Amino acid sequence: MEPFLWLLFSAGGMAAALVLPVLLLLFGLVFPLGWLDAPDYPHLLAIVRNPLTKLALLGLTVLALVHAAHRFRFVLEHGLHVGRFDRVIAPCCYGTAIAASAAAGWLVLTA
Repeated sequence: MEPFLWLLFSAGGMAAALVLPVLLLLFGLVFPLGWLDAPDYPHLLAIVRNPLTKLALLGLTVLALVHAAHRFRFVLEHGLHVGRFDRVIAPCCYGTAIAASAAAGWLVLTA
């Protein structure tokens, strides 16, 4: 189980490092400052409602949440030296990631 979690951790870190800065740059600076024309609402809605876009957004969200859960678990265990509580920490971290992933899946798929 541990290698699978490390695989999800690295995939989440890589996906978040490659995709999120571009989205933040576009929607945080480029479009508001007028350097490029922002997509109009119907066009952006059509892109987001595309099943492939929904799948990509859901995948990015799930991988980022698993990455955050894994990082938080190991910060607690090794950084704060509370590894003796791993039987509580691991289910809480990964359970929260699973619950948040389910909520994100429901929001993405019903939108």
